[in-house]
Amino acid sequence: MRSKFLLALIIFSSLTFWAADKLTPLNIKEGLWEMTVTHSMIGMPAIPPDALAKMPPEQRARLEAAMKHNGAARPTTDVHKECVTKEKLEKQSPFSDDRKECSRTVLNSTGSKLEIKVHCEEKQSSTDASLLLEAISTDNVKGSMQSVTNTSGRTMNLNFTFNSRYLGPACGDVK
Repeated sequence: MRSKFLLALIIFSSLTFWAADKLTPLNIKEGLWEMTVTHSMIGMPAIPPDALAKMPPEQRARLEAAMKHNGAARPTTDVHKECVTKEKLEKQSPFSDDRKECSRTVLNSTGSKLEIKVHCEEKQSSTDASLLLEAISTDNVKGSMQSVTNTSGRTMNLNFTFNSRYLGPACGDVK
């Protein structure tokens, strides 16, 4: 549960983009994808104290137990499904949804490579990230992301690696 909460918080805070004009989308298939994300964290989690206080005791205990010396957490891996649509590909965000609190700069956009810088401003935090996605084939994407989140003077560094594989054209209930 902890890894899903952190993953959702970070991915959707850091990988969300607005559409950019006349960029080349990744040359990958539309449909259902399985995404394996491994991430490691250094620093305090960028979770507002009030959100931490609202967590069930078990979830909060797992989060706190995951933190090691100097705030470094063990690498964690999460596997989830994503629906890649034509619209997401055109917006240069195949594995995420739009969020208004994030802006981005596309550094490189080809059929096989997408490099983006992202900046997100939220109530109590800001995040800067560098994202690289590479289409190995039309049904295999790998990537990495490095992000720095600042919350109330505390800094958290996150490193992600992604490996995504195409499962099929129908997304079912996956959005």
